[in-house]
Amino acid sequence: MTSSIEHRTINVNGINIHVAIKGPENAPVILFIHGFPQLWYSWRHQIEALSSLGYRAVAPDLRGFGDTDAPAEVTSYTVLHVVGDLIGLLDVVAPNQESVFVVGHDWGALIAWHLSLFRPDRVKALVNLSVLFNPRNPSRKVVATLKAVYGDDYYIIRFQEPGEIEAEFAEIGTEKVLKEFLTYRTPAPLFIPKGQGFNGKPLDTPIVLPSWLSEEDVKYYTSKYEQKGFTGGLNYYRNLDRNWELTAPWTGAQIKVPVKFIVGDQDLTYNSLGAKDHIAKGGFKRDVPFLQDLVVMEGVGHFINEEKPEEISKHIYDFFQKF
Repeated sequence: MTSSIEHRTINVNGINIHVAIKGPENAPVILFIHGFPQLWYSWRHQIEALSSLGYRAVAPDLRGFGDTDAPAEVTSYTVLHVVGDLIGLLDVVAPNQESVFVVGHDWGALIAWHLSLFRPDRVKALVNLSVLFNPRNPSRKVVATLKAVYGDDYYIIRFQEPGEIEAEFAEIGTEKVLKEFLTYRTPAPLFIPKGQGFNGKPLDTPIVLPSWLSEEDVKYYTSKYEQKGFTGGLNYYRNLDRNWELTAPWTGAQIKVPVKFIVGDQDLTYNSLGAKDHIAKGGFKRDVPFLQDLVVMEGVGHFINEEKPEEISKHIYDFFQKF
């Protein structure tokens, strides 16, 4: 299915970025931004669907992932670096399009919120999946707050110390780690206690793949993560406090682009960090005033664009058709 996708390497912002592209040359661009632990490949279904409907799908491996360069310094993975990469990429692949459509998932959603915050002039409309826009709290740093709420075994806290979780993942094995992440569908915060499986289950617990994830899919992810390692992706989490410091000028700023937000009710993100409350009490709509559509999909987990590819592609198409 992915054979007719064009793969290019483009040098922007001081690094080589691998990007998958499909669709008519001058068609409106949709920029797809993946999360962790994923790659451009997580958008394979949407690339096919949207390119066949008259859009040009552009899906990079973000810095640190897949076939894109991974700078050595932890500090090279802030939201400013990554948004800078994407602006540079758009200047090359869509030079005649002042603004483009954007779709983000997980960390990609977080990057898409920041792209919309920093450069709303470049975003025609946004469909974000899974991760809400959480405005910067000027009085609370991110990591200490998460630690106070969820403790030391919370996955984001376990990711903070460079090299530590990488060594544990190496012991468990790349394929097993990826299967653990990709099949995770507990509607609750994720904990990774040292020496145990996800949420403390025994490491030798067999993993059954869901119907939407094939062994072939896992093999592709595994080959890229074995080649690259997890460090690049983990470095995004290691910059949460640095992002908090760098984004101080945008304290109180709203997301001023048209938005559709979609989340599964079994998604860990929807069931932690007060997400439901934030939506119900109007905080999300206050921070994202041009939110036009909010969809909660029943019985769907975190990896929503892979689990429900046809529905997500239709949601994207229906929304972008308005513009």
